[in-house]
Amino acid sequence: MWAALGWGALAASSLVIGTWLAFVRSWSQALIGTILAFGAGALISAVSLELVEEGLRLGSGGAVATGLALGALTYFTADRALARRDTTAPGKGGGGSGTSLALGSFLDGVPEQAVLGIGLAGGQPVSVALLVAIFVSNLPEGIGSGVDMEAAGVPRKRIFRLFLAVGFVCTLSSGLGFAIADSVSGDFQAGIEGFAAGALLVMLIDSMIPESKEKAGRNAGLVAVVGFAVATALSAL
Repeated sequence: MWAALGWGALAASSLVIGTWLAFVRSWSQALIGTILAFGAGALISAVSLELVEEGLRLGSGGAVATGLALGALTYFTADRALARRDTTAPGKGGGGSGTSLALGSFLDGVPEQAVLGIGLAGGQPVSVALLVAIFVSNLPEGIGSGVDMEAAGVPRKRIFRLFLAVGFVCTLSSGLGFAIADSVSGDFQAGIEGFAAGALLVMLIDSMIPESKEKAGRNAGLVAVVGFAVATALSAL
């Protein structure tokens, strides 16, 4: 159990580190767009190779498809509710796409790290490549969210508390996955993988990719390919 929590905390810490990096220096709009484009490419690789492919290995295509639909609808509904709250509650800075990225990190991190805990309970070794890939994809989300939310007037302390809370819940998910490993089926694990993939895909199309294109311009596509290539290479180690 403690090992699962430790590895979960290590994986989740990348979001907090990314948020901290957002405040230690000034970030131009073009640089933020470039970082987000790199992260988008890395996440596309993660969806394809770490989530959907792994889900199909663990369970049935129907379980992955069900999880995919639930993850997509959950993110869409929650993000829409956050956007409505931000537009109807004056003085409550929501950070726009920054809040959307934070939501995506939460809905991706919880199921992803639950599966990590399940794997550890089953005796599977921790993949260093997977942990590095999580860092590669999470850091841009933390940086982009921190910069956007601060620009929208959200206090730094509130941003840090938000990402510390996300990281804490994701860490607990690793422990929960470890605890329930003996009682879950392969289809259940496949559904969890699909859920994370669905939430990420909607977040990428609705928030991360449009913002990276807006801020980095035509370079965004090329940088996304680099992010995809790096994450794919790490997955193949």
